[in-house]
Amino acid sequence: MSRHAVDPRPQRRRRRAGPLALVAVAVVLGLLAVGAVTAVHRLSGSGSAPDFSGPGTGTVEVVVNAGDSATAIARSLATAGVVKSARAFVNAAGDDPRSRGIAPGTYKLRTRMAAADALGLILSPASRVDVVTVPEGTRLADTLALIAKETRLNLPALTASAGRPGALGLPSYARGSSTPEGFLFPAQYSVAPGADATTFLRSMVERYAQTAEGIRLVARARAVGRDPYDVVIIASIVQDEVSPADYAKAARVIDNRLARGTRLQLDSTVNYALGRKTATVTIADTQIDSPYNTYRHAGLPPTPINSPGAAALEAALNPAVGPWLYWVTTNLATGETKFATTYAEFQRYKAEFDASQR
Repeated sequence: MSRHAVDPRPQRRRRRAGPLALVAVAVVLGLLAVGAVTAVHRLSGSGSAPDFSGPGTGTVEVVVNAGDSATAIARSLATAGVVKSARAFVNAAGDDPRSRGIAPGTYKLRTRMAAADALGLILSPASRVDVVTVPEGTRLADTLALIAKETRLNLPALTASAGRPGALGLPSYARGSSTPEGFLFPAQYSVAPGADATTFLRSMVERYAQTAEGIRLVARARAVGRDPYDVVIIASIVQDEVSPADYAKAARVIDNRLARGTRLQLDSTVNYALGRKTATVTIADTQIDSPYNTYRHAGLPPTPINSPGAAALEAALNPAVGPWLYWVTTNLATGETKFATTYAEFQRYKAEFDASQR
């Protein structure tokens, strides 16, 4: 066949577009353009999210679960009527880097809020409910009362749970203690949705366990022949008696007196037995019949007398080096404490304290 052979198929005639066809094409192109812009707006979230205006009204509680994304939080807010649309909140969160730090918990918000206002309220610590901060050195009874005051957990349930320490996961070296005193670690906590009193107190004991593991409390105590429970007891005493700068020196005093067989004679343990907190104790106070009366009984009290923090635990594990046998806090306002090796020194410092109280 020749290279110049003609295609035998019939040729189609080309038609020129008429006015109506041109209009139809323009309409289609216009619709496609509108669709593209709409799609971009939807993807960017601009101009397409229904939103309330203003700070909102009333109150409503919304739960943010651990691991919730901004989208999950937004859906919860929309369902509760806080925001008009989930997308509005997602857009607001996307514009604020702080939204990445939204903590799990229960938040008190308002209904019909502008999404940006709702985000601002969630980012405010004051909006969180069921949150409690337990200070270092807080006694068990005070800890339970504080939790009941700041969260939805009630005191009778908390007291009942504390009365069953075996269900709280206390460490094995707690000697089967009848109390969780010393192991409800001082920190900030949020009551998880659905958590009961026992679950919450277990979380506090778990925080203690994490702290103890972090400072290798058990291994370090046993390496020098010490009972880990005694470490916690000593830590609770120095936590109560002196300022943080003097924890290690006070721990050394306790160790020195125990080594000599000298009674500890601690006001803090007597006050614990009496269920009070005072700067001084009377002669009558020191004669009470209690295993916590270290004026009458040798050795450590049977349990910790509060929940010590990490610094006090560390000091009990690593006391300062020195021959001290006494301490006196001579200035209650500043917490200044003086340490003595002899009884004569102690008497001099005690006279200094007595003079400051007149």
